[in-house]
Amino acid sequence: MAGQRTAQITRETQETQIRLELNLDGTGVSEIDTGIPFFDHMLTLLARHGLFDLKLKAAGDIEVDYHHTVEDTGIVLGQALKQALGEKRGIRRYGFFLLPMDEALARVALDLSNRQAFVYNVAYKDAMVRDFSIGLVKEFFQAFANEAGCNLHINLEYGEEPHHIAEAIFKCFARALDAATSIDPRLGDAVPTTKGTLSQ
Repeated sequence: MAGQRTAQITRETQETQIRLELNLDGTGVSEIDTGIPFFDHMLTLLARHGLFDLKLKAAGDIEVDYHHTVEDTGIVLGQALKQALGEKRGIRRYGFFLLPMDEALARVALDLSNRQAFVYNVAYKDAMVRDFSIGLVKEFFQAFANEAGCNLHINLEYGEEPHHIAEAIFKCFARALDAATSIDPRLGDAVPTTKGTLSQ
């Protein structure tokens, strides 16, 4: 593996200002501040269970709605992942995980193919964790998949409590992404494709 797999992204719009630093080969250390406590909790879990070092500072129009901040954070994280992976030499490329969180069970499969696709099969009765709608979880991962060029499938096998559902999804995604970004020493400097490139 040549060089550090890190990225720094700054994105500013009329709705949000976001700065993010990502280290794919970290230990799960994070500093997260989006102004949305439950979302901060989910991103902290993502970093910890993916063993990614993540620094994130976001300021958005959360007095209006959380949507812009959540979606734009997904955009920036996707851009950071793509930057950190570069040509994706030596990575395993595919990741899969099945994760329980109390009564909830989540399943995530992904392919870092640079071909965007997103499937989200998550059904629930109650959407709210305090003032946070877990419907925004879909918007976060849709934005991430678009920017990362990721084929991402997220399924909730079952679950009732909205906090548990969201937590299962974020932890499961983290574990699957860790697997996909990990280096396979058998590949050496090769790109895991018969086409010769995953960077286009």
